[in-house]
Amino acid sequence: MIGTAWAADAHGGGGLFSDPTFWVAVSFVIFLAIAGKQIVRGLTKLLDDRTALIARTLGEAEKLRNEAQKSRDDAQKNLADSAKLAQEIVAQAKQEAVRLTQHAAEEREALIARREQQAKDRIAQAEAQASRDVRNMAVDVALAATRTLLKEQVGAGRTQAMIDEAITELPRRLH
Repeated sequence: MIGTAWAADAHGGGGLFSDPTFWVAVSFVIFLAIAGKQIVRGLTKLLDDRTALIARTLGEAEKLRNEAQKSRDDAQKNLADSAKLAQEIVAQAKQEAVRLTQHAAEEREALIARREQQAKDRIAQAEAQASRDVRNMAVDVALAATRTLLKEQVGAGRTQAMIDEAITELPRRLH
């Protein structure tokens, strides 16, 4: 009977509550409300997770940016220190070059003075040697002349008497 009542209601009236389309629509709306609540909850969780991921990523990016900034500042400081050190090294090298140039000039002047003095010493030695040679030659010439003169003037007999006289006078002349 119920089946017939339903069939009768479907054709002729029974109202809105007896219409199966109405109940399908009501169940669809209830399904959408329950499923929509779950979908909204899922989408909200998905969006919250995505927001948290973005926030973490932004935090890490900010941290990396700060580290990069610090590294850049350190690198610039190191570069400035290195440039200053390089300038100091160049200045020291220039000073050392000037000092070495002056030292080399002083050494050159000292070497020239030593060589000049050596040349003067050699000249003086050569002059002294030449004077000795001239003196020795003069003595040799004088001795040769004296021998010749004595041989001619004194003779053989007088030679022995002069030798004896020189021997006797020798102690007196040495003292």
